[in-house]
Amino acid sequence: MSTVTNLLLGGVRHYARRYAPKYKDDSGVRYGLITYFPKTPNHVDPPIEPTKLFMVQRIKKLSGTPWWEKEVMSQLHLDGKKSDVAIVKNTPETNVLLWQVKHLIKVTPIKCPDGIPKTASLNGSYLHENGTFMVNRKVIIDQKRIDAIDEYKKDWKKLDSETLRKDLRLKWVNPL
Repeated sequence: MSTVTNLLLGGVRHYARRYAPKYKDDSGVRYGLITYFPKTPNHVDPPIEPTKLFMVQRIKKLSGTPWWEKEVMSQLHLDGKKSDVAIVKNTPETNVLLWQVKHLIKVTPIKCPDGIPKTASLNGSYLHENGTFMVNRKVIIDQKRIDAIDEYKKDWKKLDSETLRKDLRLKWVNPL
């Protein structure tokens, strides 16, 4: 049979050699769900104190990325605006998700120089862009202001942005 006939009947030549991928070697060190490949076989990581929380921010656009990466980004709640920030726990399950989309995000460990605050003392807290979580103990929020904000949000006479946008658009289209 000729070469043309073989090619037309489905025979395909594979001239390229198939090498086993390097990442499937046994030289990797397995940490839970993640396999780590050190530069040298006797490499030992320096002792560190891992943070409990990460600040994750999207740095690349999602258009043109595969659907499975978009799904991971929606699980991390980073499918909205590019400037949105998500706070995630430092667990193996979350780290696997972060590893899948590491080319789309920036991960910053959150450091608490004053120690981890209690839930009752979160007034005046601020998370800096470099991942430092500061709590200003001098800031005291007046209860009257909190009640006024809640009352304003629950007011039925208040015009929200969607209603204003719709009404002003109708007035623009039909001015009379």
